[in-house]
Amino acid sequence: MKTTTRIVIIALIAGLTACKQKSSKEKTETVQKTENINSEEVGIDAGTTLLTEKAFDTIIDGKQVGLYWVESSDIKAAFTNYGGRLIGLWVPNKNGNMTDVVWGPGNIEGYTRTTEPYFGATIGRVGNRIAKGKFTLNGETYSLPINNGENTLHGGKKGFQDVVWEAEQPDKQTLVLHYRSPDMEEGFPGNLDVKVTYSIAGKTLKMEYEATTDKATPVNLTNHAFFNLNGEGSGSILNHKVQFYADQFTPVDEGLIPTGELRDVKDTPFDFTEPHTIGERIDADNEQLKFGQGYDHNFVLNQTPAEGMNHAATVTGDQSGIVMNVYTQEPGMQFYSGNFMQGKNTFKSGAKDEFRTAFALETQHFPDTPNQPDFPSITLNPGETYHTVSLYNFSVTP
Repeated sequence: MKTTTRIVIIALIAGLTACKQKSSKEKTETVQKTENINSEEVGIDAGTTLLTEKAFDTIIDGKQVGLYWVESSDIKAAFTNYGGRLIGLWVPNKNGNMTDVVWGPGNIEGYTRTTEPYFGATIGRVGNRIAKGKFTLNGETYSLPINNGENTLHGGKKGFQDVVWEAEQPDKQTLVLHYRSPDMEEGFPGNLDVKVTYSIAGKTLKMEYEATTDKATPVNLTNHAFFNLNGEGSGSILNHKVQFYADQFTPVDEGLIPTGELRDVKDTPFDFTEPHTIGERIDADNEQLKFGQGYDHNFVLNQTPAEGMNHAATVTGDQSGIVMNVYTQEPGMQFYSGNFMQGKNTFKSGAKDEFRTAFALETQHFPDTPNQPDFPSITLNPGETYHTVSLYNFSVTP
């Protein structure tokens, strides 16, 4: 009787151990699949099942929030109209497997409760920083909410990243977003009508911005996508290879406000005129890098022509072989190397926003332009139309 009981107990333990091992194996496989988001089995739909309409179906400020897909036969993107956000972008890697190169939470709560408010967002009215939250226009001084040290960042405390945009989809390749920013919203003058069109053709994501106003106002629109060309959850971006078509950058003070100087990148860690990895010089003994805790600087594009606009950047994922070329009509581009990421937010893959695991390339006019008379103007007047286009094209290394 004792022998029989012992056999039964051993069998039960073995069964439980096998079950536990199987569960652990399944969990590991699931994490690996969601972190890499590149499966040969499902082609362009790889990883997109991590996003559901239900996870974004809510009402914010009395407006309906939803999930929207934009795609070609080559690449596919996911957006939400809360903040006009790009929340995922699937492109083929060097093996032909689809890879999600844009970080983003997998549900609306991940955006409304985040410690990083700009993941994938459409940024406005004025992208980047305005010194001490003040500027003077046509003899009148305007005060803005302070939300970044003693400065205003990305439009104020409730910039365009926190509003619900009206959304239209004329076809599966296009998403059109509308927002009317009322006079004096976040301290900015004039009623500003904004239209942003996100569209895909082939392997290119196009971002097109338009705006009109009934009173002179500064406007500098951009998108704050966080990229990792090896895929969401793949780790550090420091081995990504970067080339910028910029001979100068705008140095900043300790508050990351431009000094007004256009400084040559030659013989500095900011010289990406030839390809370098992001991490190669990021910890150099350099005052500008110390101010930004890494790269968080505007590069002055040298107007290298490509695609009918300025070639801004070429970035290559070291593991995936994915190459991203950025083209823009803007004079500048902010390069941010993920220096303030702290692992406090969880993305659709289950990965967290760990230190320097994503980067941003924000096409733009220069920071603090309203207070810098020598920088290209961002003032939009009544009767004028603000219009600018940026392209993000994807390919793979030969």
